[in-house]
Amino acid sequence: MRPDGHGIPSAHDEPHLSGRAGWLRAAVMGANDGILSTASLLVGVAAGSADKVTILLAGVAGMTAGALSMAAGEYVSVSSQADVERADVARERKELERNPQGELDELIAIYQHRGLSADLAEQVARELTEKDALGAHLRDEIGLTDLSPPQPVQAAVVSAATFAAGAAVPLVVAMLMPIETVKLGVATATLLALALLGALGAQAGGAPRGRAALRVVIWGVAAMLVTGAIGALVGQAL
Repeated sequence: MRPDGHGIPSAHDEPHLSGRAGWLRAAVMGANDGILSTASLLVGVAAGSADKVTILLAGVAGMTAGALSMAAGEYVSVSSQADVERADVARERKELERNPQGELDELIAIYQHRGLSADLAEQVARELTEKDALGAHLRDEIGLTDLSPPQPVQAAVVSAATFAAGAAVPLVVAMLMPIETVKLGVATATLLALALLGALGAQAGGAPRGRAALRVVIWGVAAMLVTGAIGALVGQAL
């Protein structure tokens, strides 16, 4: 359902991978951020010669703050998207009431631009306008479809939960590893988890798994190297 309450049917009955875009994006981003930011935090603190308690405290604090931040950020972001769509719907409804012929001509021009002849474009535009003028303009003029409607609460919950789940991976490893090997253990577990997450996310979205896993691992290595270097420099300075 769109923000105006109109149900705009998909062109086909079978499910499409793009219909997963909303929750999949939030889930992958939340888990990836949870793993990488928490791991980088742990590596950075450990590089500064901190004790085990300080490292774990930093990890727990990072996991909690990150999950809440992700939830708030996703809720605000997706809510803003929903507000924009509702505003577009209201604006289009007013235009249809104020200038129905102009809006019909606009639809005709859209269909002609897509390859229909002038006569056929006019016929299609008139028939769709008679059935559901607002729905036709939302779909064909503005591009609002029913594939991934904004769901702020779902995005917030998914992001917070997946961030916490992702953050738990390096945090548990840090808890189990002796202080001497915390950095190596956390880095190894993090890269493995990132590669697996990248491959799973790509598979769920129908994209190549190897490329997705490689790019997230590269960014993971870079993030932990930079954070570890900064932690070591700060630790020496203090």
